[in-house]
Amino acid sequence: MIPMNITRRSFLKTTTVAAIGFPAILRAANPNSNLQIVAVGCSNKGFSDIAEIGSHAKVKYVGFCDIDSTRFDKADAKFPGVPHFVDAREAFAKLGDTFDAAIVSTPDHMHAFLALDAMRRGKHVYVQKPLTHTVWEARQMRLQAAKSKVATQMGNQIHSHEAYRTAVKLLRDGAIGKVTAVHAWQGNRGNGYTKLTEPPSFAPVPETLDWDKWLGVAAHREYAADVYHPRKWRDWQVFGGGTMGDFGCHILDPVFTALGIKDPLTIRADNDGLNPHTWPGAETVSYVFPGTPLTAGKTVTVTWYDGGRLPEASLFPTLPADKKMPQAGSLVLGETGALIIPHVAMPELYLRDSATAPVIEKVAGSSHYHAWVEAALGGPATTDTFEYAGPLTEAVHLGNVATRFPGETLVWDAKSLHITNVKEANTLLTKSYREGWKIESVA
Repeated sequence: MIPMNITRRSFLKTTTVAAIGFPAILRAANPNSNLQIVAVGCSNKGFSDIAEIGSHAKVKYVGFCDIDSTRFDKADAKFPGVPHFVDAREAFAKLGDTFDAAIVSTPDHMHAFLALDAMRRGKHVYVQKPLTHTVWEARQMRLQAAKSKVATQMGNQIHSHEAYRTAVKLLRDGAIGKVTAVHAWQGNRGNGYTKLTEPPSFAPVPETLDWDKWLGVAAHREYAADVYHPRKWRDWQVFGGGTMGDFGCHILDPVFTALGIKDPLTIRADNDGLNPHTWPGAETVSYVFPGTPLTAGKTVTVTWYDGGRLPEASLFPTLPADKKMPQAGSLVLGETGALIIPHVAMPELYLRDSATAPVIEKVAGSSHYHAWVEAALGGPATTDTFEYAGPLTEAVHLGNVATRFPGETLVWDAKSLHITNVKEANTLLTKSYREGWKIESVA
């Protein structure tokens, strides 16, 4: 029994901290506790997160938040009777010690504001990918998670899929020898949802939508129908991260996980044309990372392509001449072969000196969502905590910084959070926040 002078929330927080060393004991000591969650964002991916996390037997929802009143229907049908909120800040303040954790499944520009608010209140957080909208925000999320000692998980759920887990094991086991280079791609165009290059004429705001709260941290702009909300916000630099922001934390994840790469040394990009508002339609971003025990040299290159661009076939002679690449994924080149990691499909292994197709032993997948719930209830930490997801997100956003300086090689000092050779690029590591929505740095 929990002593009467200890709140339920403080008990769960204390057990989470202590469970780093003694999870089994603590779980046994509090076997009937539920994790009471506020979900922010209730449709599309938001609903998917609600449904998957809510399938855990010890999850109870105590608040659903969305700025559009038409977007509660699916969540209400699956989990009836949960109170509605328009403003997540109001939900966090009102529910106070009666909730333990928050799911943040909003447009990218609001991830950090909401998740940092929750963590500063001592709440566990599950945050959709990419973790944040800027490099600076990603660093603050990692620092705050460590300071608050809460359970965290980024919502790149394929991290726990059997396909990515199998690819990670193959690379760690040296199936292709030491890695020499990585090429990763996604076919979508950066402004493919709207194909716009500047904001269109405004339209009346629907009565069901609180446009001011949808904008949140972003500077005011007029609403336009079928341009920002829902989903098409990804095209716009002020709200999303284009194709790299959408898929980088997915496709680069097994590479980062397996090789242990973290902070790039340099980043260089080119694209098919820039404008101040939306992301380039197609781009190539080249990273140089410090080598690791699993790479062949002192450095290793990782090159990203999107918008229909692909690596040159001459780069991978190990593969069959007629091999067709997946629409999205990675090609990892090694000293003895190559590994193709399709996006959400089993990896393909090609060995240089083998006449027969190698046998790949599958690694079982697991629930990305339940792993976070278990961690919040005192179990083992997730494998996708902000300690890992923060640097991955920083690297993704550094690609989006570099693409706005095409042809320039940016030199990155991760420790000081600074681009050392192109001064003006540092202004894009962060952004301005609207009055009343400012994010304070983690002390």
